[in-house]
Amino acid sequence: MPMRVIVIQFSGSTCDRDLVSAMKDVMGWEVDLVWYNDALKHLEGYDAIFLPGGFTYGDHLRAGIIAAYTPVMKKVKDLANEGLPVLGICNGFQILVESGLLPGALISNDTLRFSCKWTNLRIETTRSAATNIVNKGDIWRVPIAHGEGRYFLDEKGLKELNENDQVVWRYVNDNGEITKEANPNGSIENIAGVCNLEGNVVGLMPHPERATEAIISLWGSEHGKFYFQSLENYYGGR
Repeated sequence: MPMRVIVIQFSGSTCDRDLVSAMKDVMGWEVDLVWYNDALKHLEGYDAIFLPGGFTYGDHLRAGIIAAYTPVMKKVKDLANEGLPVLGICNGFQILVESGLLPGALISNDTLRFSCKWTNLRIETTRSAATNIVNKGDIWRVPIAHGEGRYFLDEKGLKELNENDQVVWRYVNDNGEITKEANPNGSIENIAGVCNLEGNVVGLMPHPERATEAIISLWGSEHGKFYFQSLENYYGGR
């Protein structure tokens, strides 16, 4: 049986169809793209919930904050707390942070410019729903496209994040080294994605859905497939 997932579409979502295509056409999953008000009535019965990239509500106030306070997110939080996988990519990550499902904040890039390029991501943990079939230290090549992707967390929170093995990806150079030059937005400790304590809620700034087919990926990267294959494996083990 293929996985059955829902992608919640908000006003200003712009990467939703990219995500649907990757999961439906590449992975062979059953995927429903549902408007956020309608999704409130139809969240039950899915194997995972996805929050796509984009610029929900024009990024007014802060990126992701208005979407985070829509009624559907209260239901998403309830299901996440019950153990359902909830994954946010780019703006979806921002929504997860603003809703309190993930720790930290995502603020303007240190360049104060929108950044769209390919990055190297090093796997920091294999216990998340999105990395459980790969090895710690593996490097993925995945593109970014954001203006507010700079991850920040205070000193106490950062210590807990590291101690609890909640950092999932870090930006690195071609040799897998954490350097300032490899950091595209100024994220603290080069953090590109994190998970909750249980590992079922995962946020990532880069776009794995844009690196699932070699024919359309720079350098022929299909590393984004590991993200979705890991979720399949995670679901099978639940």
